[in-house]
Amino acid sequence: MKQLKKTVILLFLIILIFANFSNIYAINATELDANINSEAALIMESSTGKVLYEKNGNEIKYPASTTKIMTAILAIENCELDELATASEYAITSIPYGYATADIRVGEALSIKDLLYVLMLHSANESAVIIAEHISGSVDNFSKLMNEKAKEIGCKNTNFINPNGIHDENHYSTAYDLALIANYCMQNETFREIVKTTSYTLPNTSSYQEEPRTFTNTNSLVIPDSENNPNKYYYQYATGIKTGYTTPAKNCLISSAQKNGIEYICVVLGSDSAYENNEHKSFRYLDSISLFNYAFENFDFKIINSKNDIIETIQIDNADPSNKDLKLLIASDITALINNETSKNELKPQIILKENLQAPIIEGEIVGTINYKINGLSYTTDLLAGNDIKEEEKTEIKQLNYWIILILLLIIIIIIIGIIILHRLLKNHESE
Repeated sequence: MKQLKKTVILLFLIILIFANFSNIYAINATELDANINSEAALIMESSTGKVLYEKNGNEIKYPASTTKIMTAILAIENCELDELATASEYAITSIPYGYATADIRVGEALSIKDLLYVLMLHSANESAVIIAEHISGSVDNFSKLMNEKAKEIGCKNTNFINPNGIHDENHYSTAYDLALIANYCMQNETFREIVKTTSYTLPNTSSYQEEPRTFTNTNSLVIPDSENNPNKYYYQYATGIKTGYTTPAKNCLISSAQKNGIEYICVVLGSDSAYENNEHKSFRYLDSISLFNYAFENFDFKIINSKNDIIETIQIDNADPSNKDLKLLIASDITALINNETSKNELKPQIILKENLQAPIIEGEIVGTINYKINGLSYTTDLLAGNDIKEEEKTEIKQLNYWIILILLLIIIIIIIGIIILHRLLKNHESE
């Protein structure tokens, strides 16, 4: 009996521990605000740009090395991957002590591909300067290019001073702007491939013949947990993107995750670390995982209306009385990102018909639009005529038709009477 009690207590403790551990990684909507420790946080659905959660999303923050996503996409768009770029003395010596480097030497020539991998995985700061000088001739000119691109993408509160995020009071962005940039970058397959890579080795060159320079991705979300390399922050759905840290910026992370065909972009800025019960906690990862779990567990794309659904039947005033009813068909599926707790029946569309919609109407003709506004996003498609509608005959035509029929009837009657008279005359003539 005592053994049974011990077993029950042990099972209860295991369940309790597991529940507490799970709470680190899954937070529901009501708990989310209280559990986000970062100064600014935001999660955005990639295909729609819909923000599902934000905390100080438009507040100016220092982006630190998350800056490098802009440098990377500009390099991809402006260079060939096998193009060589040479490290200037400034590119190497301008990096302050304590900032990450890939031990690239002055005069060393590396491909843009090599520079991109050490830029994004290891956060090599000299790599960013080499790329900037190679494309624009100087850091100042490249920064102008970065700001032009940011505006093109839609950023309104971003100003880049350098290509790597080395601290400058005038170098800033917001969680929302960085999400816009990251979402833009993730549309590029080369960028996607780089940011999900776990490690990369620079080739030896004429300037470097020493031990291999192998670097592991600083983003723990994409590093699988293993016996030799335990990683409690590994997130199986993670697809990138970039870490950042300076003392003023604190810990930063732009990340992405994809599950069941849905991809989210997450940004956390101004995150701290803490030790609790002799365990290190990095809130940039814990917050990001919480935001991803919140999005995946609470939102999904649902078909609100399917193609050829009859949304409504209306009457056309000038239609033939025998068929005044016009079926309004959905031209294409309407799929929307909605909260799982929202019923499709709760969603009321706005139907806009063409002005002065009148017969004749041909089946398949566009007769209007249908629009759903859900969480600030619009989902619209055309409405098609589901059947032909003939025009009602005009009064004048009806009257004309009446007289034509009446005259025809009179002619027929006259002909019949004429035939009868003629028949009688012939009969009388025969009898004589």
